[in-house]
Amino acid sequence: MSFRKSRGSAVEKSLPPEEQQVKVNELRKMIGPIADKLPVLCSDASMTRYLRARNWNTKKAAKMLKETLKWRLEYKPEKIRWEDVAQEAKTGKIYRANYLDKRGRTVLVMRPGFQNTTATVGQIRYFVFSMENAIMNLNSDQEQMVWLIDFQGWNMSSISIKVTRETANILQNRYPERLGLGILYNPPKAFESFWTMVKPFLEPKTYKKVRFVYSDDRQSQTIMEELFDMDKLESSFGGRNTVGFDYKAYAQMMKEDENRKSDLMNSGCSSPTYQPSVASKSQQLHSLASDSGSEASPLHLLASDSGSEASADGGLLSGDKMASSKLEGVNEKAVDHRFLQV
Repeated sequence: MSFRKSRGSAVEKSLPPEEQQVKVNELRKMIGPIADKLPVLCSDASMTRYLRARNWNTKKAAKMLKETLKWRLEYKPEKIRWEDVAQEAKTGKIYRANYLDKRGRTVLVMRPGFQNTTATVGQIRYFVFSMENAIMNLNSDQEQMVWLIDFQGWNMSSISIKVTRETANILQNRYPERLGLGILYNPPKAFESFWTMVKPFLEPKTYKKVRFVYSDDRQSQTIMEELFDMDKLESSFGGRNTVGFDYKAYAQMMKEDENRKSDLMNSGCSSPTYQPSVASKSQQLHSLASDSGSEASPLHLLASDSGSEASADGGLLSGDKMASSKLEGVNEKAVDHRFLQV
């Protein structure tokens, strides 16, 4: 086992593959029978992300995974449709780029200065929709994405602390280890005070993935050249692609994604180029949620954990042990095993 220093006093563990597998096996036992009923959500790859996010602490990872299950059952992110968020998307404040970075990772472009709504609920809903879509379109050999955050038109009134805090919470706790790199492009001087307020919301593992890049700084600009094909990268980020955001074209792309997702859900087929993550969540979690009136349903069991006290060492809530034993009552036939990944 080795350790790497990250921001502050946190120390990040680095485990060899065999030790990682031991941790995954421990986590699977702690989650209980539901791990067998949600095989993709509780796959080795998914559990490894949760373990990495909690520095290989199995108790904390188990708590985090169960809380994500509960959130998905209640919030139903896979049920958000394009028509539900189309208004939020009109200015191009968040969109999935039609190019990848050189490592083949999905790219999400964010322009907080293009904010066009005021309701926190709608803004967060569109962010979750965008995360789901980005993950759904990851290449089979990738599990992380890149954020390109452009500060064109940004000022202190562009985004609220409340939205920023909730965005960080969802990213870190509901989509752990999905962000590979976040690039802040040309942040203005005024952003420094905002960044000071934002940093406390970010965990060390997230903070260290952030890079500041300035178009007038040759050294920082090399980051873009190393990461992207400059012929494909948009000119607003220093690339040579002069085609900007086109709402009509993007809306069509989102509708096509939605249709393919629906086809996959109905057929049970998995395409090698179209990742079945969102469809899988919908199939498995919808089936489980439909049983929420029964005492043995996951929603009932996960909700029962919320009133328990956390242990002094940050371990599992006391209700988790009871929940794990009761999960054996979940009807396995009600669960669709075709898809699922977060």
